[in-house]
Amino acid sequence: MKISTKGRYALRLMLDLSINHTGSYIPLKTIAQRQHISDKYLEQIIHLLSKNGLVQSARGAMGGYRLARTPEQYNVGEILRIVEGSLAPVSCLDCATPCDKIDSCITVGLYKKIQDAIDEVVDHTTLADMINEYRSKHQDKPDYML
Repeated sequence: MKISTKGRYALRLMLDLSINHTGSYIPLKTIAQRQHISDKYLEQIIHLLSKNGLVQSARGAMGGYRLARTPEQYNVGEILRIVEGSLAPVSCLDCATPCDKIDSCITVGLYKKIQDAIDEVVDHTTLADMINEYRSKHQDKPDYML
């Protein structure tokens, strides 16, 4: 499994919203500047996150985006799956209808173990966990630049 730029930027965007979570809306341009990411690219990502209910948006002078929940209520897996799709290491584990060789495939067990390990990590790591881990390792630095 390789996480694309879109997946990495989605995670950075959500972490930025988490660190700056006050209940107020944050302009996307502000996040783009802090993260050194094109605001046009972030618009594509934030649209997916908003459409799937992870963030709330408001228009106007005081508009922008904010988390729909607290950082503790988001796991990395749900964010990545929204922008990446399946996290399965091989397509045969992702299909509703497995291939005709599934019963005799010598490698499918290994691929399933890999998928289970990935799911375990991403589904049990919250945004709050990531922020806390970063802060504990970088106590002498101001908030992050991922």
